[in-house]
Amino acid sequence: MTRNSARRLMGMAAGALSVAALLAVVPGSAVSADRPGTAAEPAAQAKGKPRPDARHVVIAVHGGAGTALKREDTTPAQEKAYRDGLAEALRAGQKILAKGGSSVAATEAAIRRLEDNPLFNAGKGAVFNEDAGHELDASVMRGSDLAAGAVAGVRHVRNPVSAARLVMEKTKHVLLAGQGADDFAARSGLPTVTQDYYWTEKRWQELMKAKGRVKGSGETLTQGTVGAVAVDGKRNLAAATSTGGLTNKMAGRVGDSPVVGAGTYAKNATVAASATGAGEVFLRGAAAVTLSHLIEFGGRDLATAAYEVLVERLPKLGGTGGVIALNAQGVFDAPHSSEGMLHGYLTEDGRLVTKVFADETPANR
Repeated sequence: MTRNSARRLMGMAAGALSVAALLAVVPGSAVSADRPGTAAEPAAQAKGKPRPDARHVVIAVHGGAGTALKREDTTPAQEKAYRDGLAEALRAGQKILAKGGSSVAATEAAIRRLEDNPLFNAGKGAVFNEDAGHELDASVMRGSDLAAGAVAGVRHVRNPVSAARLVMEKTKHVLLAGQGADDFAARSGLPTVTQDYYWTEKRWQELMKAKGRVKGSGETLTQGTVGAVAVDGKRNLAAATSTGGLTNKMAGRVGDSPVVGAGTYAKNATVAASATGAGEVFLRGAAAVTLSHLIEFGGRDLATAAYEVLVERLPKLGGTGGVIALNAQGVFDAPHSSEGMLHGYLTEDGRLVTKVFADETPANR
């Protein structure tokens, strides 16, 4: 080895040590000791060109924009409950993928866990309409052939995401609504429930607050929609979204979650996306399909396209929110213009990351 070669090798080693030393002191980069295998990672910087949050992701979920927790107001038990809820959903989807299952089945499995968890605004724990009833929406889309299914305004389906998948696979339609959707789900053998199944004290108090019957009156726009995106072993994408809507919304109101191209979209060549936030704005901005079109026709990469839609375009229409976006190569991003967004993802090597605090997911990212 020449003297110059030796000097170059020494310089490379010193550089590697410097980087390792820098990473060792980054706050929040360690895996949580009380949640083996679950990391709470710092959010990517919003300055400069937007870049993806992660790579080699196989499945990701969100628990709603505008609902991120604040450390000073959150007990360890509450933090654990939210992280565990996201992690359980991710693992449910991972089990499907590990057995060679489809990305559609993985997103459905993940969403079902979130729908059964009263912490989130979907299924059990859905918010109340202005008439103190519950109407739920959900959609599923398959990226390989743009097949999609959705239900809107259902009142008796335990897991609306499963009804949406059945619409996609068992009918010639895309969207069924109201009583017809409930009847279809029941005929198809899905579990049905009475309205009181969805009730939780937390959501009832939110309705009372929105109606001005308790301290702190004013309209409450709960944005606890849940969603999932996944890529399977065949590199097929899928996306799914489910919600109880907005607290104190008009009976019959339908937001973006069951609308293909607004709250949900999946195309193998571009992106799988599930949105959350101000539904009317996502509808008017055709948010999810615009993200896909920016990639396909505008030449944007995933992170730049997602940032443009969520941070630059939608706020100009008068609303905020977020999106989880994944492409067939496993590149993942979760930008949002809301205060925060509960979400998590799982990579090919089994690394599971959850982000629940507002400072883990700062706005405009």
